[in-house]
Amino acid sequence: MMMRGGGWFRYMHGLEAKSKPNVTRRLLLRVLQYALPYRPQIAGMLAAILLTTVLGLLNPLIFRQIIDVALPEKDVGKLNLLALGMILIPLISGGVRIFQRKLNVAIGEGVIYDLRVSLYHHLQRMSLRFFTNTKTGELMSRLNNDVVGAQNAISNTIVALITNVITVVATLAMMLYLEWRLTIVGVLVLPFFILIARRLGARLQKIARAQMEHNAQMNAMMNETLNISGALLVKLFGRIDSEVKHFDQRAADVRDAGIQRAVLGSQFFVLIGLVSVVGTALVYWVGGLMVIEGAFTIGTIVAFVIYLTQLYTPLQALTNAPVDFAQSIVSFERVFEIIDLPLEIEEGPAAIHLEAIAGRLEFKEVDFRYQIDESQLLSDVERIGRFASVAATRSGNAGRSSNGKPASAIGSQARDLALANISFRIEPGQLVALVGPSGAGKTTLTYLIPRLYDPSAGRITLDGYDLRDLTLRSMAENIGMVTQETYLFHDTIRTNLLYAKPEASQAEIEAAAKVAHIHDFIMGLSEGYDAIVGERGYRLSGGEKQRMAIARVVLKDPRILVLDEATSHLDSQSEALIQDALSQIMKGRTSIVIAHRLSTILAADAILVLDRGVIVERGTHAELLALDGLYAKLYETQFSKQRQLA
Repeated sequence: MMMRGGGWFRYMHGLEAKSKPNVTRRLLLRVLQYALPYRPQIAGMLAAILLTTVLGLLNPLIFRQIIDVALPEKDVGKLNLLALGMILIPLISGGVRIFQRKLNVAIGEGVIYDLRVSLYHHLQRMSLRFFTNTKTGELMSRLNNDVVGAQNAISNTIVALITNVITVVATLAMMLYLEWRLTIVGVLVLPFFILIARRLGARLQKIARAQMEHNAQMNAMMNETLNISGALLVKLFGRIDSEVKHFDQRAADVRDAGIQRAVLGSQFFVLIGLVSVVGTALVYWVGGLMVIEGAFTIGTIVAFVIYLTQLYTPLQALTNAPVDFAQSIVSFERVFEIIDLPLEIEEGPAAIHLEAIAGRLEFKEVDFRYQIDESQLLSDVERIGRFASVAATRSGNAGRSSNGKPASAIGSQARDLALANISFRIEPGQLVALVGPSGAGKTTLTYLIPRLYDPSAGRITLDGYDLRDLTLRSMAENIGMVTQETYLFHDTIRTNLLYAKPEASQAEIEAAAKVAHIHDFIMGLSEGYDAIVGERGYRLSGGEKQRMAIARVVLKDPRILVLDEATSHLDSQSEALIQDALSQIMKGRTSIVIAHRLSTILAADAILVLDRGVIVERGTHAELLALDGLYAKLYETQFSKQRQLA
């Protein structure tokens, strides 16, 4: 394993070059902003902490009274009262602590709820480009591991810090009240606390950061290989042993980091414990000499040593508090990194909402490139031993080199600009077919219509309005799209269809299914519309999923229809049914179809032929055949068999 033995220490050495958690005043204020809605609970919790601290200071005084007064004077009544006090104080303190814990958990869980919802909401608003360049497993790690780490900061680290500070201050005050000379002796060991905390604490911080990164790597791999598509790919290519080996490496990294953290943590507390023992021994020695000299009583030194123990315990925690706090802040930093990512697709404050549209669509000198802006992506995660680095996977275009230029060994469609100088106009109700070789830019062009991406140059208008001047809801409500890969949730058929129109009645659902010629198939299932489609719809065939997607867009009833190879998975019988359905639902709608079927091309009002991201030909079927150009070649190679069957 690359990360075992010396590899681990080389990796840790590399981590030292990385930036430490930037615990700034601005970051702390931002964290505290999430706690502002819980001010009453925070006030109650602070009051509970003060009360438990005061109660904790009473027991040593009771011990002193028993030793110095009740026993020497043989006062049974006083002894009984003091013994009762020793029982009542823990009972009251326990009840207060339960109340404090309830408030603490309510604050912590509430803050994390707010943080998690903010994070999820922001992720939902991120552009398609972000998701194509970010591993889902890494997002899951941020939503789960890092949010839990942030929760630990709120529920445990910060509360423990406040509690320990109050305890140390109150205990020191009581020790000074009892005997100031012994207090000085007791705190002489404080520099050793600080020295140990600084030496070992910094190493603990590095290991904690490494552990987070290793967990993110492991989560990303699990998400990739344990979903249905990943599992199918692994099995088809016989890569089970290879993937197990890679997972073994990542799990070993997590294990090694955990061992390092646990061992170093134990070393830390053993050394701190030894320092505490030295401090206690000094107090007993000096205090014993003073008792012999008659400077104070035995009860006083017993009470003082109890206070000393109460001082050292929170003092141990406080010496490591900066490290614990910094480790917790790492989680907040990683969560805030996502929340702070700029939105690529965003509507302006004066965005116009169109309730109804005519459907006039126009592209005006549109360019588009899959250029990656690193400021809109998550920070890199090390992937030691994997096939490629993060930077290589973020190129954004298959066949591009790291600088965005075409790689030498790629086919003729490799280029820098995905689309270049695209201009055309579609009138309401027209059908436009997009034709061209694979990789010519047809799918990219359709992704610009619902504003999944924005053009790099030029503008796209809908009924004369620039898409960037419209609300995103306007496009979502009026544009329906059947994508190249049909995605279905692991839920019932009814739920998947209702995703298009949640308020639709059963009659509307069935009507849409009948248009897509999927109703009879659904009714043939034992559970009908309540049948579960499976992960990504894998219980259905390709054609059935395609017809489900069409039924879903029919139920939505959009004014503009975009079909990306919508019939590519259908057999000849299903295709005939779907072509009939599509001809019905496209009537009166503006339709843009990536055409792979002759019938669609023949029915089109205009055909746009794309090659290397440029419209090289346009016109009707007859006009393009007469040109004897690229379209004529595609017609002969791609549609000849369909023509013969027709």
